Amino acid sequence: MNLDAEFVNSQAPNAAAINNGRSLVVKGKFVSLCRSEDGTLLFAECQGSGRSNYHCSCDFVRPSQPTYRCSCPSRQFPCKHCLGLMFAYVDGKEFTVAEVPDDLSEKREKLSRRKEPAKSAKPKKVNVSALKKKIAAQLQGLDLLEALTFDLVSKGMAAMNATSARRVQEQAKQLGDAYLPGAQSALLAYTNLFIDDTGRFDGELPPQKRESIYTGALDQLTRLSTLVKHGRRVLQARLDEPTAPPETDSPIAAWLGHAWQLQELRDAGLTQNNVELVQLAFHNYDDAARKEFVETGIWMNLNNGEIQLTQNYRPYRAAKHIREQDSFFKVAIVPELCVYPGKTNVRVRWDEFDQRALTRADLSTIRSHAETQFDVLVKNVRTALKNPLADKRPIVAIAFQRMGTLCGGELVIEDAAGARIEMTECGLKDEPLSCHLMPMLPPELTEDQLIIGRVHQDLDKKTLKIKPLSIVTEKQIFRLTL
Repeated sequence: MNLDAEFVNSQAPNAAAINNGRSLVVKGKFVSLCRSEDGTLLFAECQGSGRSNYHCSCDFVRPSQPTYRCSCPSRQFPCKHCLGLMFAYVDGKEFTVAEVPDDLSEKREKLSRRKEPAKSAKPKKVNVSALKKKIAAQLQGLDLLEALTFDLVSKGMAAMNATSARRVQEQAKQLGDAYLPGAQSALLAYTNLFIDDTGRFDGELPPQKRESIYTGALDQLTRLSTLVKHGRRVLQARLDEPTAPPETDSPIAAWLGHAWQLQELRDAGLTQNNVELVQLAFHNYDDAARKEFVETGIWMNLNNGEIQLTQNYRPYRAAKHIREQDSFFKVAIVPELCVYPGKTNVRVRWDEFDQRALTRADLSTIRSHAETQFDVLVKNVRTALKNPLADKRPIVAIAFQRMGTLCGGELVIEDAAGARIEMTECGLKDEPLSCHLMPMLPPELTEDQLIIGRVHQDLDKKTLKIKPLSIVTEKQIFRLTL
């Protein structure tokens, strides 16, 4: 076993479970601490709230898929007793080498005999009638979205205010009932442009601010129109042939609310083997509209240099029972990486992984994958953004020669040819600010480095800007948005 505090934290379902697990060690609640002779099993007794002690164990016979067992009634997995057991090991508490109890030996034997699920398993049988009913509801939802979009266009953006925006938001809830969460989010993105931090939108706004909102609103209306047109075509084709697999050459399935299963991605050939990933940044936020917590990890695939995303969704009602994702500072070694459909910053998932320490060679690999010419980067990003359904704020890795402040106060980075890109705070909602940190950086971080940034398209000025997320040097990854 190669246990450390970071690994234990990554296994915890939430921050409270980490604190509770550590508290058990600090308070001396463990009656006994034992390990197997081969070092692959930790087991212990821990005082609980009842008369009898709880029996917990952490089994690492499969290092990439540890098994946690406990006799407590907790529905969290792993529970605080298993976390406390691992923390005790990490903290250097004395563990007695002992014979594995019979019940645990039996369970371990069954685990070793358990066959791995066949990767080429037969496709899951489709309930055609249920699928057709769902698609019919989605088509009705697209009809509603089209009617709402037409109404917004006919009334004009000048007629929008906070009251009318909230009225549309109430109607948008019907899209969630029609299994169209992506369409619902797109419509809410439009209405939120007309509601400021105080919940108001009125004629007191400066003309420049108002024009900027109208420009963004026009872009959102284009996305809504494309979603209706493209979505209706895809759904109608699926209705005509329900057993056909979802479309994989574009992210439209995700916009239409399709929840990809790992086996579906495998069947579609959307997998990569023996991949190493390094997390470059991490962001979490509360999506009140969809009533869920969202945690997004930004990773670079060391095999091909692509920037990929992990996204963990925890609905309010089940949040405490779903493992909360957090920052990860090592290299994740993934035997099989499942990749979602898409072109830029695609989402990835995996069943199991191992980890190792981040080295200078890894940092050198990350830096080698960066774009060094700003004009090439701008051209590639603009080409990708021509697709109305594309991510409007893609993440890029770009090498710069200098970083500084212009006479007008704008923060910029510059490449070897003298081309410049302005930095901005415009990113995702609730993403921490980072530009204010730039003047405080030591000089060595402002020359000949690599910046990981989120692209912001200024539609009014027709320029691209960068929100800095992290800086990668030859020695370390400096995260700016923690």
